[in-house]
Amino acid sequence: MAQRIQTKTTFAPAKVIQPIYTRGSVALSQNGRILATCLDEDVLLTDLRTGEELARIEGDGEIITTLAITPSGSHIILCSRSLSMRIYSLTPSISEDGSIEPELLRTLKPHASPVVTCAVDHTGSLFASGGADGIVKVWDISGGFVTHVFHGHSGVISALRFFEVDTAGQKPEESKKRKRKSKAEETDGLADETTVGLRLASGGEDGKVRIWNLHKRNSAAVLDAHVSVVRTLDYSLEENALLSGSRDKTIIVWDVKTWKVRSTIPVLEEVESAGFLKDGQFIYTGGETARLRIWLLSSGTEITQEQEEGTETEAIQEIIHCPGLPYILSVHADQTLILHSTSPLNELTSKSIPPLPILRRISGTHGQIIDVAYVGRGKSLLALATNSEEVRIVSLKDTATNNEDESDIGGNYFGADVALLKGHDDIIICMDCDWSGNWLATGSRDNTARLWQLDPSSGSYTCYAIFTGHAESLGAVALPRTIPSKDTPAYQSPLDYPPSFLITGSQDKTVKRWDVPKPSSDSTEPTTARATYTRKAHDKDINAIATNPSSTLFASASQDRTVKIWATEDGSTLGVLRGHKRGVWTVSFSPTGTNLNIPGSVSGANVTGTGSRGHILTGSGDKTVRIWSLSDYSCIMTMEGHTNSVLKVLWLPLPTLPDGEKSHDKRGALIASAGGDGLVKIWEAQSGECAATLDNHTDRVWALTARSPSKNTSDGSIGESLISGAGDGVLTFWRDTTTATATEARTKETQRIELDQKLDNHIYGQNWREAIVLALQLDQPARLLHLFKTVIESPDFERGTWTGNAKVDGVVAGLADEQVWKLLCRVRDWNTNARNSLVAQRVLRAVFEGVGVERLVGLKVRGMRGGGGSNLRDLLGALTVYGERHFGRVCELWDESFLVEFTLGEMDGLLAGKGDGVVSGVNGVNGINGVHGINIDEEEERDVIMI
Repeated sequence: MAQRIQTKTTFAPAKVIQPIYTRGSVALSQNGRILATCLDEDVLLTDLRTGEELARIEGDGEIITTLAITPSGSHIILCSRSLSMRIYSLTPSISEDGSIEPELLRTLKPHASPVVTCAVDHTGSLFASGGADGIVKVWDISGGFVTHVFHGHSGVISALRFFEVDTAGQKPEESKKRKRKSKAEETDGLADETTVGLRLASGGEDGKVRIWNLHKRNSAAVLDAHVSVVRTLDYSLEENALLSGSRDKTIIVWDVKTWKVRSTIPVLEEVESAGFLKDGQFIYTGGETARLRIWLLSSGTEITQEQEEGTETEAIQEIIHCPGLPYILSVHADQTLILHSTSPLNELTSKSIPPLPILRRISGTHGQIIDVAYVGRGKSLLALATNSEEVRIVSLKDTATNNEDESDIGGNYFGADVALLKGHDDIIICMDCDWSGNWLATGSRDNTARLWQLDPSSGSYTCYAIFTGHAESLGAVALPRTIPSKDTPAYQSPLDYPPSFLITGSQDKTVKRWDVPKPSSDSTEPTTARATYTRKAHDKDINAIATNPSSTLFASASQDRTVKIWATEDGSTLGVLRGHKRGVWTVSFSPTGTNLNIPGSVSGANVTGTGSRGHILTGSGDKTVRIWSLSDYSCIMTMEGHTNSVLKVLWLPLPTLPDGEKSHDKRGALIASAGGDGLVKIWEAQSGECAATLDNHTDRVWALTARSPSKNTSDGSIGESLISGAGDGVLTFWRDTTTATATEARTKETQRIELDQKLDNHIYGQNWREAIVLALQLDQPARLLHLFKTVIESPDFERGTWTGNAKVDGVVAGLADEQVWKLLCRVRDWNTNARNSLVAQRVLRAVFEGVGVERLVGLKVRGMRGGGGSNLRDLLGALTVYGERHFGRVCELWDESFLVEFTLGEMDGLLAGKGDGVVSGVNGVNGINGVHGINIDEEEERDVIMI
């Protein structure tokens, strides 16, 4: 009888938003598709338009110092602090997901010190590396060998740039010299007509720019005008000019024909990146003030209007411009990548333009994710508090629904940045969203709370009100949970009806209620509000605040190890929850309709969220999760399992099913908790047992939120219902797969039963081929052993066969490589038991005789190292060890049989000596008939007995 399948709660990560850039260099292919970024020690290749991961290249254990990608995206070169340089070829995958398969071509040691900067020429065939040793080397990418080595800089090489000058105007004598090439130069691939004008510019820490002639292999010029490190170089073929930018707060434009200074532009900030735009008409600069500025080359004046200076963490580290793309990419110190549109420069009608518009903002990493909240009317956006002064709004739109005809800018994909809410002056610690998703409250270390009005349909994200009054930083905010009736204007137009109040808790140990002011059309500035009441709530910091579904109660959790229940209307204390041994980090009210039937609870045998005041959930630094009754404020259940502080708890909502469809979920209420151990645990509220442990983070899980999962009518699956965010910057979207897992288990069990019956039928009908192949397929060693025992121990044993049946020998000889490998593994396991050694040895002999040694040596099976390599040797080694042990045991039995034979013979002689001296004959081989059987003639036996 088949075992009954037990339903087990399971969750699986459906989607993950993870960091794509943490530090170091960034590279972009010429067509703007492949974005190469450094992710700690690895390199990530991402599709810039869709955000899909194309490939991940594992590092060598050291930080990547610089990288470069060829214009066509065919190769990528990585240099790290381990003094190695690795060249990879990038080949499109044959799969339909559009991924890329990187293949390591070679690993080299380019310099005696780390490579600081690099560059690739426009053909993608040459690679230049500049080291901290002051040496510049040029490499052939396909061949992997050095073509040039240039010395001259006295410090670190900080900038490199390939360019090609026009050689049409060169002097006649130079042309004659070029024609009189030596035979060695004719064989040099770089000494042909196509590389005559190829140059390499290098900038160093010494403030000098050196021009290297790759054709003549010498220095063409030394440009000495900067007084600080040269950070960037660029060339314009149309203007025949070279641009250099330095940390001396200037950029210099050089005439390539004379190598004289054409113009010097005082930028008045340290320049980290600069270059030409629109055929050299404009120059872009970026540096320490985080401003992308545009300059007119002809006049050397800035045409972008005055911009507010950014902070040190927003400084521009690099700007990437690929001709032909309608944008330039700036890389900032806070790991943010921003795409700026260059369309305002197409038709410049005035001498002053606004800053280049931002097309997209890409968060390389979200850093530590402190809190998350679903926003938007359809919960289609996610708000993130990321240990910074801004709130990031990201899209939850499925990538599969993107319009393929979208422009090359892209950005309309899952996890893409949508907006940035700026206003706070310090790190945002907490957030809360109302029922509609259009109003978001934030609390910060700047001692203020803000209420934001979010309108994704119009792209409006504005600060509606500011709440000032706390003496210390805010640790908790809460908005009302009451959902208005569907026929009311507040439900139909939530943007016009802000939440009625806001509750805040602070490190000053007080809680405040604020009445949110009504919207006013006279002013566009955020309004300020005054607190309705202030209550001294706790003896230590307040960590969390939550309101109940009817918004009549709110709870405050504190480091003083208590939770207090308050009346929202007047701020009176209704109850205190005591029992945690350490500070309480999180608190959550049970949703309306939550049914709990907990035996032994003081509040009653059957307590519901509607029939009583409900329940409240808490998580503490004592590593426990507790459920409390709001009827008498007693703890009715304690759940233990986390190995660190419980930082967030919530009640998981049940799936929202179409009208008329009944829910078959019999698990009851579920609880989710996130801990400092990096784990998310799912608990059954009814029994308090841990139903599942979710592991996809490497740091503390601070953020946890859930929404009612909707049923996908296309495949019947339940959408993502739980989101966890951690200090590792990873957002994991968990899908409840309980129903799918149970269905799959039942299907597999049914199939197993059918195949077992089919196997029994084959054995009964002596269909040996089908039986052996099916037993191997089912991976049932015991059934396979029983099958071979049945054949080998059969009374109809056929002589001249190895298994006792010629058909079975033929089946073994005709097995495929995968099946032969599985059978050998089974024989190895059987051979470890002396009781099964006879069957194992006979099957092994059948394999060797039927399959043949040559085929065994050349077995090619997936999972084997090197085909028939070391794995086969290990297997045969195991067979040999136990085979020798069984052989030794048989030899010992054989030797002992001679002792028995000698003893019986001596006994015969003794008995015969007492008679007439006639020695009885011993029949059989060596005096043994059968197995040591002694046959004495009846007459002699009678004589012996008579004596």
